[in-house]
Amino acid sequence: MEPVLKIKNLMVFYENALAINDFSLVVQEGEFVSVLGSNSAGKTTLMNTVAGLIEEMRIKEKRKGGTRITVLGEIIFRGEDIIKRKPKYRVEKGIVLARERHPIFRDSDVVENLRIAGHMVKGHELRERSEFVFDLFPQLRRWKTRKAGFLSGGEQQMLIIAMALVANPTLLLLDEPLLGLSPALQHSLVEAIRNINQEGITLLVSEQFARPLLPYIDRGYILENGMLTLTGSGAELMDNPEVKAAYFGV
Repeated sequence: MEPVLKIKNLMVFYENALAINDFSLVVQEGEFVSVLGSNSAGKTTLMNTVAGLIEEMRIKEKRKGGTRITVLGEIIFRGEDIIKRKPKYRVEKGIVLARERHPIFRDSDVVENLRIAGHMVKGHELRERSEFVFDLFPQLRRWKTRKAGFLSGGEQQMLIIAMALVANPTLLLLDEPLLGLSPALQHSLVEAIRNINQEGITLLVSEQFARPLLPYIDRGYILENGMLTLTGSGAELMDNPEVKAAYFGV
């Protein structure tokens, strides 16, 4: 079966700095896949490259004669190499990114943020998607009319994911969704992410907090200094002594 996403020999350079080095990955339909690594391992660059933000940045920098960005390799989504495609094209195809510190509309309430994020979705479908995210995140239902800027950090993270979901993704990219959250909030968010996957949405999640995710992922890729160092199922990675030492302190 053709994978939903296949990354082949991806390399990303900023000037002479190598951010992603010969990285390959496969995500099958309906899978929950995670890219794990420490801070500055290259996870955000990888996610931004899949979403098309690096391509957009590369074009802008080239126009103004700034930082030279080079992207090599293949990003194949449902059989099509999209490595040169702009973010809007990728969103229309079903690739949606919810990234760390994703911009929200702080002066607009929760419902208005969802409407803005779902501007490409038809009215009745937007209502259905909004109900789905309110079922997923009951806290957001409680604060529907609260301005986003007054939500807690954990609630803002829920809103960021909810905004991505109303765009109706078939491949949802989550970049470090657990960062800065308490263990209790991390647990709640992981449960929500599992529910998203069980609704049939394929997931690629980058994260440095491996422990909460490993019991649930289909497959994980360990990224260090932009290079793939290890891959395996969640259970295999949990039993790996190197992973235990690096992420569990044992």
